[in-house]
Amino acid sequence: MSEKDLDELLAGHALHALSPDDQTRLDEALAGDPALADRARRDEETAVFLADAVPEVAPPARIRDELLARIAAEPAPALSDEDAAPEPEAAAPARPMRRVWFTLAASIALVLAVGIGVASIAQMLDRPEAVVALERIESADDAQSASAEVAGGGTLELHWSPSTGEAVVVADGVPVLDEGSQYELWYVRGETPIPAGVFDGGSDAPTLLEGEMAPGDVVAVTVEQEGGSPTGTPTTTPIVAVPSD
Repeated sequence: MSEKDLDELLAGHALHALSPDDQTRLDEALAGDPALADRARRDEETAVFLADAVPEVAPPARIRDELLARIAAEPAPALSDEDAAPEPEAAAPARPMRRVWFTLAASIALVLAVGIGVASIAQMLDRPEAVVALERIESADDAQSASAEVAGGGTLELHWSPSTGEAVVVADGVPVLDEGSQYELWYVRGETPIPAGVFDGGSDAPTLLEGEMAPGDVVAVTVEQEGGSPTGTPTTTPIVAVPSD
């Protein structure tokens, strides 16, 4: 049995998601390997601990729809000549295909059991966290937005929600900087600028600000060296500032 097969069997076993045949195969392997049996026990304990330690989170309906769409789009594995035309009385589901579905089911069960946040699920579906955060903000009852013109061209749109504490910016038409420079975001809280991440121009992809936005913050942008200001404070005059009041 390969290490990959063993990992899949142990994962399914910890979540009680194995078929009878696969459970039998794993039981046989566990019976002859005390270290493996101990690993299986620890995996089960970990799954129980995670399920008990984290509050249940009801995933949005769209997450379920996307997962089901992925399942439907998953191509069936190619069959060998040996498996292509079994005798009717000997026909049985191919173990590799069955393993795919049980492993996928186990993964989905783990996601729901441990209450992984929407952002983490979205990353599994190849959706940027900023996109998910923007959707989360826009669906909040207290969602707000504002925009301002950027010196040098383009517009900065700010989207935020006090209840989530999150803020996302969309830089529309903001030009690309010279190599070695980046735009840096700041929460300006009173007179204090707080670093909130960097982004490149030339794209209207949303950017999730780092840290939590507070009521009354102004979101400003300066041009800094790549990676952000080395001093932790702005080194240039802001090219745009968007108030959240």
